[in-house]
Amino acid sequence: MTPVVLAVSATGEATARRVATALDAPLHGRTDRVREADAFFPDALEHCRTLFASGTPVIGVCASGILIRAVAPLLGDKRGEPAVVSVSEDGAVVVPLLGGHRGANRMARRIADTLKGVAAVTTAGDVALGISLDEPPTGWTLGTPELARNAMARLLSGSGGRVIGEEAHSAGWLKALPEADPSAREDEVVTIEATLSPGRAGALVFHPRRIALGVGCSRNCPPEELEALALRVLDEAGVAPGALMGLFTLDLKSDEPAANALAIRLGTRLRVFTAAELEAETPRLANPSRTVFAEVGCHGVAEAAALAAAGPEAVLRQAKTKSANATCALAAAPRPVMKVGGRSRGRLALVGIGPGEANMRTPEASRLVAEADEIVGYGLYIDLLGPLAAGKRRSDFPLGSETARCRYSLERAGEGRSVALVCSGDAGIYAMGALVFELLDTDPDSLDLTDAARRVEIVAAPGISALQAAAARAGAPLGNDFCAISLSDLLTPREDILRRVGAAAEGDFVVAFYNPVSKRRRHLLALARDILLGHRSGECPVMLASNVGRPGESVRYRRLAELDEKGVDMLTLVIVGSSQTRLLRTGDGMRLYTPRGYARRIGELSNAI
Repeated sequence: MTPVVLAVSATGEATARRVATALDAPLHGRTDRVREADAFFPDALEHCRTLFASGTPVIGVCASGILIRAVAPLLGDKRGEPAVVSVSEDGAVVVPLLGGHRGANRMARRIADTLKGVAAVTTAGDVALGISLDEPPTGWTLGTPELARNAMARLLSGSGGRVIGEEAHSAGWLKALPEADPSAREDEVVTIEATLSPGRAGALVFHPRRIALGVGCSRNCPPEELEALALRVLDEAGVAPGALMGLFTLDLKSDEPAANALAIRLGTRLRVFTAAELEAETPRLANPSRTVFAEVGCHGVAEAAALAAAGPEAVLRQAKTKSANATCALAAAPRPVMKVGGRSRGRLALVGIGPGEANMRTPEASRLVAEADEIVGYGLYIDLLGPLAAGKRRSDFPLGSETARCRYSLERAGEGRSVALVCSGDAGIYAMGALVFELLDTDPDSLDLTDAARRVEIVAAPGISALQAAAARAGAPLGNDFCAISLSDLLTPREDILRRVGAAAEGDFVVAFYNPVSKRRRHLLALARDILLGHRSGECPVMLASNVGRPGESVRYRRLAELDEKGVDMLTLVIVGSSQTRLLRTGDGMRLYTPRGYARRIGELSNAI
């Protein structure tokens, strides 16, 4: 992911701008301290923590301690954490703090070259050998990561290395390793093998990514059948999965479960081509097929996809091999491929951003926003993302255009983009999640969606709903059974709403009312109150929560008998207690809670004893 450069002071602003320009990265500045930036943040620790949690590399032009204190609570697995680099305000020193072998060391050296400073790289391999064995360059992959640490330790202790394998001539970066004494026994040196094959036992194996795996399959091909065929083809060709640059197929197969499962199984990515792009490879096919052309518009899928991905100099390493429902082929490029062809399947992320505050947004939601090429949503919700949305394409839709918003998101994802459709609260609770799936559930022959839009990947990130945020402010009103009911009758008939209120009242549920009133609809809240009063006391406590987690937050309490539309609007959540709910005065103010029944159960057990 593209890093973000942070400027926390006016004295470091110029340096930060030079770094951002050199890396073509966005510049985020501290509010009231930095004059010009792509986005501004009020709190450096919180903003750095949010970026780090989303998987975004961070370059801070500030004291290292600021970055360390920010990310320290989030540290866990170094293999999955993004890079963190600190740069002194004068640019003299650049320190890769985290993720040295995940890009931090490379960025530090590049920044130091730009600023004419010093990259304070401290990882042992980089310092002593000028190379990191667990971070091979682009186009290569480490096939035996479990051996890297021991191999590096042996090289640092004085053991030389011996590079072998049919791909060694193209692995010039390995020449930086100290050579072994010619007279040393094989078990006294570190054996490093550069190869397309799985490699020798005990050797530190590196694979050049120059093999493309093309696949084709019938609709709903059993995943285990395609997997077995692909693994057989790789084995017969002597190719390890680590040598694959990717898995490739026709765009009509982008949503095929078997193809997507195979990509996950092989630890690679699925990319697709149009029928026209595959048809252009026909002169190079070993097994062109008129039948395939009649069905999908190109004379081959597996061979053509592999050749298109591997490039114009590629040759077939394994011609099309068939099973009952699938085909596989391999194409080899003459050298490791740096830029892979085809396009991704496209992904639509349904992102619930919670009430709005960054500290009430889940790390998964932040990650999906950070990874997105485009952000779609109601303008206010996108604004609430603050600096996290800076520099990204955004498409604002007004209230009332929900269907157009979801359709647009699906179509953009269908073009191969990663799109984040943001909603307040949770995207699956009175928000866009259900509408997206409703559109996908329409008749395929309708004009609602293109075929490509129907094939995108859909992922969802849970968000803190208004119900949860309001309940947390109150105490524990949802301590026992509860339900949520929207009083908006735009999409749900009034009779159904009142019937549900009646069922909740009879069942003695705690009830959370969403959309309690609007400018046009003022009476349903009173009707719901009267229904509830038929089953619980007028003294039943009610909570009115507005703008929780946003400026203007308000939490108020009333008796059920006093509940009316005054002071209530569409941004208010109304929580009505059950017959058991209690309002408690504490040293911190009023607290609302609904007993779970533990006290009664403890009493019963005591009596039994």
